[in-house]
Amino acid sequence: MARYTGPVCKLCRREGFKLYLKGERCFSPRCGQIKRPVAPGQHGASTRKLTQYGMQLRSKQVVKRIYGVLERQFRRYFEMAVRKQEETGNALLKILESRLDNTVFRMGFASSRRQARQLVSHGHVMVNGRRVNKPSFNLRVGDVVEIKEKSRVVLPVKEAVEAAKERAAYPWLEVNYEDFKGTYLRYPAREEVEIPVDLQSIIELYSK
Repeated sequence: MARYTGPVCKLCRREGFKLYLKGERCFSPRCGQIKRPVAPGQHGASTRKLTQYGMQLRSKQVVKRIYGVLERQFRRYFEMAVRKQEETGNALLKILESRLDNTVFRMGFASSRRQARQLVSHGHVMVNGRRVNKPSFNLRVGDVVEIKEKSRVVLPVKEAVEAAKERAAYPWLEVNYEDFKGTYLRYPAREEVEIPVDLQSIIELYSK
């Protein structure tokens, strides 16, 4: 499946704020957004006012980049959200948050979603005791996610877990770092997820 393989710091610079795509580096002085706080390209330092369509497009791009999905898959998620019997923005957020790679990252078994996606693709993650190597796998309430026993000694996993122990756990997840295991307790509410854009603007963009 196609995926973005270019420099991720450039994505943060394009949006004008941190998307936290590189794990711990985003919190250090080496962060690209800190070192070069202008958009990439020859005219990156110039400023211009966005139209309403431009702002809607940027909102969509931000969410796509945060969760690491491309246009075709994101549109499919939007169509799934429209069919659900709840507010479209909330439904879209639940679909994105229930992705396996996102949940592995949220649980603290990886320092970034990109690293979590790699762990899943390489077969280091199990769901309900079965190996799953599909990062876009959508979890259901009650699903148990764990790192394979042989993979628990992998240095990036150990470093991510040690860092996660110092942070507060997300309320919709239950994590046992000693067993490298976590449970997806429920779908998160909109106000529990920090996304720096208005999801309504994405709905308006796709509704045109």
